[in-house]
Amino acid sequence: METTKRFIGILRPKLKQGLLLWVEGFREACCLHRVVFLCYRSRNLLVRTGQCFILNGCIFLGSILVLESVIIPTLLWILPNQCSEVSSQGPCSFDSVSKLYTSLRLGLIQLCYVFWFYPLYIFSFILSTIWYNDIAMYGFEAMGKNGHDILEPSSQNEVQTPENTALKDKPAGLGGVMIGIGEQVYSILLLTFFFLEVYATGYIPHIGKALNFVLLSWMYAYYCFEYKWNLSEVALDRRLDFFESNWAFFAGFGSPCVLAIFFFSTLVSYGVMALLFPLFVLAATGSGAEQLIFSQRRKWKGVGLGRLPIFYAADTLSMRVLSLLPLDTRDQMGDNKAL
Repeated sequence: METTKRFIGILRPKLKQGLLLWVEGFREACCLHRVVFLCYRSRNLLVRTGQCFILNGCIFLGSILVLESVIIPTLLWILPNQCSEVSSQGPCSFDSVSKLYTSLRLGLIQLCYVFWFYPLYIFSFILSTIWYNDIAMYGFEAMGKNGHDILEPSSQNEVQTPENTALKDKPAGLGGVMIGIGEQVYSILLLTFFFLEVYATGYIPHIGKALNFVLLSWMYAYYCFEYKWNLSEVALDRRLDFFESNWAFFAGFGSPCVLAIFFFSTLVSYGVMALLFPLFVLAATGSGAEQLIFSQRRKWKGVGLGRLPIFYAADTLSMRVLSLLPLDTRDQMGDNKAL
């Protein structure tokens, strides 16, 4: 009994901290007024954001709306699948023709997907990926941020922790280039395996959907903040350490992103996310998330929630893949991960 009370006494403040950080993260993601402020300060940002809205909103989602509201009802009218729609008198002898109409109708709809939606999806994905980087860069410039503002303590009196130690400069010359390449390769592998992990959890019975929602929240939150951290030249190991040490905040930040797409079909979910993602990237770029987290930690006298190994499985698989590379390259990436 005494052990249970002690456990509850330890768990209660942790739950409170986690809930407060989750709420703060959710609130930061919803501060979309920052987008208006940043677009006002940068015409390039306004243009690029507008282009993203036109491509993914007007063209992509608009095409889906036209398909479901115009094309499919028209095909149902021209190629009906019920006898009552053809003749209201006499017995129905329309079965064989109805099957033919259904096949024709489904075939025409599939042609719309093959020759329009799938190519448009690929085109939108590639172009949007390029535009997201531009949007983050223009937003970063509009904020007037620099690399020393990110993941740093907000005051000189703050206790130094592994999360807020000073940013280490990369070696100059070829060593710095190799470390940069190693970071990019490792980061791509890590996020690819994490995406597959998120996808696979959706098929777990009973708890799959809930687990998928949480992992998706972390994934989108990391994507949003990665642009700012890249532009700030924050080392990859420090990003992951900061992210996993403040997992409750980032779960809250990613929740609005997931709520916007969680209940739609695959193509509609992509279109909605492609439309809204730049807004969340700018919300992350303009947020004071790092200072907010550090201020919360000061209130708790440096006691945090503890690091949650979110990327453990993805990291293990990534290192397995890297172990297949030539020794020199693997050593370079291992040295980079150990920085």
